[in-house]
Amino acid sequence: MAISQLQIHHIRNLQQLYLQELSQINIIYGANGSGKTSVLEAIHMLGMARSFRSGGSRAIVSHGQPRCTVFGVARSAAGGRGIPMAVQRAVGGEVEIKVAGQQVRSVAELAERLPLQVMNADSFGLLLGPPGLRRQFLNWGVFHVEHRFYPEWLRFQRCIKQRNKLLRRDKLGDGELAVWTRDLAVAGERINAFRLDYFSALAPRFREIMARLAPELEALELRFRPGWDRTLSYSEALDGSSRADRDQGYTHVGPQRADIRVTIGGYSAAETLSRGQQKLLVCGLKLAQGELMSELGGGHGGCVYLIDDLPSELDQPHCRLVCGELVRMKAQVFLSCVRREDLEGMWPTATALKLFHVEHGSLLPAIEDAASQNNDEEGPPWMAAYLIKQGPVKTLLPGAVTHEI
Repeated sequence: MAISQLQIHHIRNLQQLYLQELSQINIIYGANGSGKTSVLEAIHMLGMARSFRSGGSRAIVSHGQPRCTVFGVARSAAGGRGIPMAVQRAVGGEVEIKVAGQQVRSVAELAERLPLQVMNADSFGLLLGPPGLRRQFLNWGVFHVEHRFYPEWLRFQRCIKQRNKLLRRDKLGDGELAVWTRDLAVAGERINAFRLDYFSALAPRFREIMARLAPELEALELRFRPGWDRTLSYSEALDGSSRADRDQGYTHVGPQRADIRVTIGGYSAAETLSRGQQKLLVCGLKLAQGELMSELGGGHGGCVYLIDDLPSELDQPHCRLVCGELVRMKAQVFLSCVRREDLEGMWPTATALKLFHVEHGSLLPAIEDAASQNNDEEGPPWMAAYLIKQGPVKTLLPGAVTHEI
């Protein structure tokens, strides 16, 4: 999947920005505070209906504006007609989404249309952060290659929520608890099987990529921990933890405790590697995941990479290696940097490359044919049928995303 056109309204200091004729590699450069990272943030909102930064809707919407909006056209690797997409967020947090003229009822449906991978300073959390971040990484990969995973994951979430609710009751009904425990065990085993199959494909791909990025780290290993003693079935593990579950009021074992452990020579990679090596490792994980999705994702093509300040912590040779991997994968990439020279010369010869210069929230000419960049107020013709009405944004239903555009 690739984005061919993009229009941004009222995201942070970007009042209105229009980018067209996007390339495989798109470099967005400008001084600190110019708005270059906000462009990446807008693309993330188009694919996930939220920012990758903290702060919520009030922070992402430009000061004094009631809402922000992102429009885009996504095209599959097979070509064909582009799919218009639009996402709007109000200051109060309400979200409205439309894809190909139709309302979208869940963020999962949106994410399936435009898979995104983010590499930024927060990505170090994949190695240094809590297990929940690595579970999110694993779930993202399984979601995009196994269509049965998401319904099973929703079923598991419902079961564990109900089971924990029962465990916190003063008077616990054994019969009702047994029903939810049985259903939880079934859903948990299925989720674990999906994750294990995916991990079995991810680990060798990760090692292949790391052998090219950092051959000196040949002792790197990935290990998957399911969240309970792997010698037991999940049902047996639940039986074994039943006393502790009852005493403390929650489920101790299961997929909600899964983790990926990264070691080098038997030691924790998080504690052993330098900052630059840690960044290469995180890049290797993200690249391996994107490549697997391209191969196993059922014809949807690869994901779009959003990379903020790639040169940070990487020397030029390693930065060039990462860029080479992105081109080899034929991924569409959006990168931000301070100076165009930071990334312009990092790519193999004949790479399809486009530069965008952002200053004070506006797009300036970056190359000779930059006059083709159109920033008129009306926007491109394709957008006319997909403009989101400027009336009040409707309140979301509890537990679901509702959209009317």
